[in-house]
Amino acid sequence: MNPHQYCAEKAASSGSSFYYAFKFLPPRKREAIQALYAFCREVDDAVDNVSDPAAAAARLAFWRGEVEEVFGGRPQHPVGQALAEACTHFQLDKAYFLEIIDGVEMDLHTHRYESFSDLQLYCYRVASVVGLLSIEIFGYGDRGTRKYAHKLGIAFQLTNILRDVGEDAGRGRIYIPQEDLRAHGVAEGDILEGQPSEAFSRLMDFEIDRALDYYRQALEELPECDRYNQLPGLIMAAIYRKTLQEVAEAEESVLRHEIRLTPLRKFWIAWRTYREERKRAKRVAKH
Repeated sequence: MNPHQYCAEKAASSGSSFYYAFKFLPPRKREAIQALYAFCREVDDAVDNVSDPAAAAARLAFWRGEVEEVFGGRPQHPVGQALAEACTHFQLDKAYFLEIIDGVEMDLHTHRYESFSDLQLYCYRVASVVGLLSIEIFGYGDRGTRKYAHKLGIAFQLTNILRDVGEDAGRGRIYIPQEDLRAHGVAEGDILEGQPSEAFSRLMDFEIDRALDYYRQALEELPECDRYNQLPGLIMAAIYRKTLQEVAEAEESVLRHEIRLTPLRKFWIAWRTYREERKRAKRVAKH
């Protein structure tokens, strides 16, 4: 199995929304974004799938070294090898890969966030930075697209946090800011123990509105001239917003049950978004 096949299988096996967005890319861009996704998956798994913090830290240290090899040596891992090619062709910034690792490393020592400002740094590192790398692969001409990528990353990560609030609580993590829990009268223990309440529903409504506002801001920042190139991100946004709608409809049960779209629904949303954006691009071209 060559490095690109390894990354492709990593993307396919995850069932992530990324996978459905990749389908509409030409081969070179698809290979590059799959390498980026596989890197994020490997780094994230280094913490989430390892119970010993020391072992997780060691795995993250390996990936820091592998990033250095990607940009100046001989990467050992198939993902590093695929990334080396992508970074050369698309001129991706090494600092961003290290920032992603910094974000994932926060999960080793930070299990609570006092304020939304504190949480924003985490969201930026683990999601917005991925978006900033992604737009380099997709291609853009207007620097306003960087603002779009930043805000869309925040929206994606907030969606992940709300979708996974029960699962994260099982790991002893609460990403929803403590100041928001206090403002809505939600006890930390209720989240950790999976105890629903009207106060928790009000809290979720507040957080969902915040995430939706970030989607709105992101799409407002996207220049029309770059919109079609950013089609994979728009596909992901459509899938993620549908997921957020499912979270809203699930109400308190999100504490005890996984909220996931089926592969068929993700594919249908991806295809519908692709078709709509093609029509929009043709209308813009006529004018």
